[in-house]
Amino acid sequence: MEKMRLQKYFSECGVMSRRAAEAAITDGRVKINDRVATLGESVDPARDTVYLDGEPIARRTAEYSYYMLHKPRGYITSLSDEKGRKCVTELLGDIEERVYPVGRLDYNSEGLLIFTNDGALANKLMHPGHGVKKTYIVVSDSAIDDIKAMELAKPVESDGERLKADSVELISPGDKHSVLKIVLSEGKNREIRRIFEANGLSVRRLKRVAMGKLELGELKKGEVRPLTAKEVAYLKGLK
Repeated sequence: MEKMRLQKYFSECGVMSRRAAEAAITDGRVKINDRVATLGESVDPARDTVYLDGEPIARRTAEYSYYMLHKPRGYITSLSDEKGRKCVTELLGDIEERVYPVGRLDYNSEGLLIFTNDGALANKLMHPGHGVKKTYIVVSDSAIDDIKAMELAKPVESDGERLKADSVELISPGDKHSVLKIVLSEGKNREIRRIFEANGLSVRRLKRVAMGKLELGELKKGEVRPLTAKEVAYLKGLK
């Protein structure tokens, strides 16, 4: 670990501001190991022990939090809403950490939504270049047969964008409504709904059930749980 100025060290430890740290150093209240520190010195947090008024100051470690929420319909994926609609953050209950949703599920969609304060992981999961596949169960507003399901798997143009699902599988044809499993890699805004619209169809219900191998499982609507260490390791290991 690289050395850092004492003032920055105190700031990162959450003890005092850099200006207050300068005053403490000038007043002789700070020691590095067994000697009084002087203004302008740097420390190696991995090797040196810093004292303030005789008490050792421990540097905060970067600890991140990871949660899974089963988002119900009728909530927007946002921290606040100027229209007064319910936000997914209202479902986080007693979680004290400030965490943020990874990606989006629109107002009328439901299912798996990840929250974290790990910005690097969030960016990786949202970036199309990493190709994290997202699996959805979709109920259509009309009956769909195998031929129409094959049409849904073909590329379409919508608002100047090329949209294409990785795969479309017809699970249940039905008489009035059909159930399909659709997998996406890019996850553009309202992508599945726009693919349906381009094919003259509409979505009745849309539920995200997996991100890669991370599955929603039996988590009930509106419930949230921490990710397991194994799940976090899996997400971090995605290329």
